[in-house]
Amino acid sequence: MAFITTKAMFEKALKGDFAVGAFNVNNMEIIQGIAEAVAEENAPVILQVSAGARKYAKPAYLLKLVEAAMIDTGIDIALHLDHGEDFAICKQCIDDGFTSVMIDGSKHPFEENIALTKQVVEYAHSKGVVVEAELGKLAGVEDDVNVSARDATFTDPDEAVEFVERTGVDSLAIAIGTSHGAYKFKGDPYLDYERLKKIHSMLPDTPLVLHGASTVIPEFVEKCNQYGGKIPGAQGVPEDMIRTSCGLGICKVNIDTDLRLAMTAEIRRVLTENPEEFDPRKYLGPGREAIKAMVKHKIKNVLNASGQK
Repeated sequence: MAFITTKAMFEKALKGDFAVGAFNVNNMEIIQGIAEAVAEENAPVILQVSAGARKYAKPAYLLKLVEAAMIDTGIDIALHLDHGEDFAICKQCIDDGFTSVMIDGSKHPFEENIALTKQVVEYAHSKGVVVEAELGKLAGVEDDVNVSARDATFTDPDEAVEFVERTGVDSLAIAIGTSHGAYKFKGDPYLDYERLKKIHSMLPDTPLVLHGASTVIPEFVEKCNQYGGKIPGAQGVPEDMIRTSCGLGICKVNIDTDLRLAMTAEIRRVLTENPEEFDPRKYLGPGREAIKAMVKHKIKNVLNASGQK
């Protein structure tokens, strides 16, 4: 058991028709649920931390919780910074012991994105850490990421090749139609598979990443609606679309919203059915089990990653 980079797991994913689940973590119960699911499925895993989660849980606590998960389950974990907005936070996470960081310069003009990404790559590689970057913009809102549909743009294949060559980045998040959060499509769900195929054919050795890939499982939305405030119109990416993407060069699939929905739905159920309950263990425990069941489902039925450790 050890902190590892994504290098070996992505190399294996590129040769097979599966992707590695990258699950966002915020507290102990979420980490425990994910780690137990991964251990039982014998799958590779990335635990990723957003700037917001890092601020909420505090870096020292997160690191020790992830270490505890490895000790408890015996799994290897790639610890990843999700959507680092500048060099400073990427450097801090690298210095803290993260094995992978994402520098998200997608809001900047192309040349500025290249310069910023290259700066992070040079520092990270000197420390044995791998780097993910993003080209193109995903619409939607999730944590500190907020991009309007009007400003969202799909990734240009030619720019992707130039970007990877000039930055030396290890993996690339691309925009092909997904979006952050629980409200992903105004019309019918759509992913640009032809664009994905072209980018993969032009960058066959570069692992591609799919952000905004939560499927917003109806069961959890319905349970949230049944036991508390409504989540009207929530619509995620259909699972078959994610499975198809995993066979076309996508090696990493980010999942956050589904984790939030799974845990929140179960906590709402427990507290609604037991309104006098005030023991956190009695509602966070079931929330943890909901996380575990959902992650096992993703690994087996969406990512095709069972047994791929």
